[in-house]
Amino acid sequence: MKNLSKTFVWILMGLLFVGLAGFGAVNVSGTTRTLASVGEAEVSVDDYARALQQEQRAIQQQSGQYIPLSQLVSMGVDQNVLSGLVTTAALDNEVQRIGLSVGDDSLLQEITQIPAFQGSDGAFSRENYKFALENAGLSETEFEEDLRAETARTLVQAAVVGGTRMPVVLRDTLTDYIGARRSFAYVRLSEEDLVLTTAEPTEDELRSYYDANTDSFTLPETKVITYVLLSPESLVDEVELDEATLRALYEQRDAEFNVPERRLVERLVFSDTEKAATAMAQLELGGTTFETLVEDRGLTLGDIDLGDVAHGDLGAAGDGIFAAEVGGVVGPLPSDLGPALFRVNGILEASNTSYEDALPTLREELALERARRVIETRAEGLDDLLAGGATLEELAKQEPGVELGQINWTADTTEGVAGYESFRTAAEALTAEDFPAVAFVDDGSLYAMRLDETLPPRPEPFDSARDTVLAQVKAARLQTALAEQAEAIKTAAEANDGQFAEDLEVREEVGLTRTAYLDQTPVDMMNQIFEMEPGALQVISGSEGVVVVRLDEILPPQDSTDMAFLAEALGEQLDQSLATELFRVYMQSVQTQARPQINQQAVNAVHASFQ
Repeated sequence: MKNLSKTFVWILMGLLFVGLAGFGAVNVSGTTRTLASVGEAEVSVDDYARALQQEQRAIQQQSGQYIPLSQLVSMGVDQNVLSGLVTTAALDNEVQRIGLSVGDDSLLQEITQIPAFQGSDGAFSRENYKFALENAGLSETEFEEDLRAETARTLVQAAVVGGTRMPVVLRDTLTDYIGARRSFAYVRLSEEDLVLTTAEPTEDELRSYYDANTDSFTLPETKVITYVLLSPESLVDEVELDEATLRALYEQRDAEFNVPERRLVERLVFSDTEKAATAMAQLELGGTTFETLVEDRGLTLGDIDLGDVAHGDLGAAGDGIFAAEVGGVVGPLPSDLGPALFRVNGILEASNTSYEDALPTLREELALERARRVIETRAEGLDDLLAGGATLEELAKQEPGVELGQINWTADTTEGVAGYESFRTAAEALTAEDFPAVAFVDDGSLYAMRLDETLPPRPEPFDSARDTVLAQVKAARLQTALAEQAEAIKTAAEANDGQFAEDLEVREEVGLTRTAYLDQTPVDMMNQIFEMEPGALQVISGSEGVVVVRLDEILPPQDSTDMAFLAEALGEQLDQSLATELFRVYMQSVQTQARPQINQQAVNAVHASFQ
């Protein structure tokens, strides 16, 4: 029995050692430092933690707020970081496989060219090098190994994408497509060009159109909502206002109701009185202008504009400026920046509103403000009544100022109470299970709502849709008449060797590209013109009108500097796209061959210790 007990104890100790070893393998401070194996290359726990922290800091700087790990995970940041590290490791593995390395001389040249490691004289500084690495939490060995690997990766990437060129014919084809031009003539037809019958569509015509186009008159899903509203306007008559408060408010806003006479003024300041007097003498003799004086100082009129100023704003210069005529220049006069010339550009008369004239405005504003406070004090009581089982109808009967209403709400409803943004938001989220509760809108009004029913999409009744049906029937008549007249013009032109009749207003355009815009023409007109052959005639219709077009000439792209720049930019963009795609395919192959293995326990350990 004693031997059996010893054996059992050793078994327990062995299990304990195994458990502790496993703990060390997944703990960030444990013995296992590998988070992912990618062929012969590895991603360390520190690499992942450092990259995740850098990404967190970058996002926090952009958003201006702290971003916890849980939010980073929900955003997929952790997966993006890990994917980037695995991709880099796969490239390192490929570098090792092909035996590529960077020599010490090349590494030294790379290090000495990094600005962060240079001193004030622009030369490499050993102290700056050491200090920068310590701040980054890296040893010299780690940094140099990373830089050596990064340089090798850059060489591989350059070897893969270097010299990649898209066929020149593709660049030229795109350039020709963008720069191609057309010359054409067209006749635009509008309602003014037609003589339509004034007879209104009959009821049978309207109903026939309605029946044939029911889909055009389908109402969206609609919520039937009953609501109560307590607005400040409904309580204004119940608010008591005393004379003393109204007079105090008038005095408080005296600057708003009593505005003194002002001047629109520009001020040109000089370094001393003599220079200002010389400039004024030149103005008086007609030897220069005020604008020229401003330009000679390297200023603009916007730089010297003071806007509208009162007499008291101008100090000792006030009397002289207010005595000047509009357009006149006075000075030199003192200013807080030195002697100056002042030009008066306008006179703004004084505006005085007496207490009696301002009283209606003051009374309304003060009454509304006090009504809002009354609503705030009543809100809790009204909410308690609703919580106690009172219906909206009962609330409207029992509580003064509370109005009962009903609305058929859709996402496009903005009339009445639906004009409030907060009401629309609440209506969108409202369900049949929600109980009425008090809420507020921007102007201080109080409301509560209840969903009575939800109506599914359905045809709008003919009677309520009649105005829309009438408008569409008239528009269809107009479009048909325009199309018929356009076809007649086209037929006549075809019979006249493509020439439009002399009594038509023919517009001619020369050398327009497909991106050109012509006012009051169908949106798709230029695209259709570029599909035509020279001499062809075509009717093009759209909501903007109807045109009859004759294509006169197909022109190549203009031989200009802009087109040369466009061709060059397109070529560079196509080459870059090809290089990017080639490298992406190459990296997919490299990563597949490396067969990455992720240690999820190590990933979880980093997340558990993440700050």
